[in-house]
Amino acid sequence: MPRYVVLYRFTDQGLKNIKDTVKRAQETRKLNEERGFKVIGTYWTQGRYDLVSIIEAPDEESMTAGLFNIAQAGNVHSETLRAHDEAEMLKALAKV
Repeated sequence: MPRYVVLYRFTDQGLKNIKDTVKRAQETRKLNEERGFKVIGTYWTQGRYDLVSIIEAPDEESMTAGLFNIAQAGNVHSETLRAHDEAEMLKALAKV
């Protein structure tokens, strides 16, 4: 399954509702796992980004739809990075 690192920043709305951030993350995780995602971890961070999630998605389209669902709630903005493990990188490098 494709793996992603998602970097989140709270919106003004997300900051106003900061006390619910863990609850929202738990609800989102449950919904995404029901849709076939594997959430490896979600971490609240200090610095440029407020949260970081590592996720395995069934496919690219599912990941895009999942990010739209999260964005639609209006609590965070995200930046998504496709993450490749060593085996995937070796396979890609073999084509170079």
